[in-house]
Amino acid sequence: MIFSPPLLPATIIRRYKRFLADVRLEDGRVVTAHCPNSGSMKSCNTPGNPVMLSFHDQQQRKFKYTWEMILVNENWVGINTSLPNQLVAEAVHAGKITELQNYPDLHREVRINKHSRLDLSLSGPPGHCYVEVKNVTLLEENQARFPDAVTVRGQKHLRELIKIAKKGDRAVIFFVVQRQDAGLFAPADDIDPDYGRLLRKAVKEGVEILVYQAEVNPCQIVLSHRLPVQL
Repeated sequence: MIFSPPLLPATIIRRYKRFLADVRLEDGRVVTAHCPNSGSMKSCNTPGNPVMLSFHDQQQRKFKYTWEMILVNENWVGINTSLPNQLVAEAVHAGKITELQNYPDLHREVRINKHSRLDLSLSGPPGHCYVEVKNVTLLEENQARFPDAVTVRGQKHLRELIKIAKKGDRAVIFFVVQRQDAGLFAPADDIDPDYGRLLRKAVKEGVEILVYQAEVNPCQIVLSHRLPVQL
């Protein structure tokens, strides 16, 4: 995914009310940007760090800038939780995800019942596959970890994937690690132990885990390679 128009550099001053961030632009102006991340953003929320913003000049938008990434220890970290869904969809279309090849039909934001949606529905010669995509930004001791805050919604998605796997369709939980300084992935049991337990149960019940690292820079974000998982 290439950023067009190009992203704009700034410096983070503070993040507050979950979805707002005050940033200082290169010309010295301080503006409020939309923060597209509802998590705690632990390990990628340090005041004074360089950030990159997208600019949207639609009349209906209250906040014209959107915070896209932050530089942490010389590594760019993508914090926009709406992008991984698009990244995975693009990679599936291009045949770049070995584990999800030969699915020519792809639909996004698919309703699976009255109360739930999943990010992707794939169909093709291998059959039917449902994929839920999660964004990973938290890093601790070389481990990419999820979640960075208690996620009841994430637990609900795992339960839905378990039901799908039991019915005989393919079910995948896909973690996109939007930073390049992680060596493996593990659930953040200290933050949300219920999610960790449910993730392990999901694997036992037939849900597949795919963890891919993304190359993140101010020009583009692309999926790179699969990371090992430690459960």
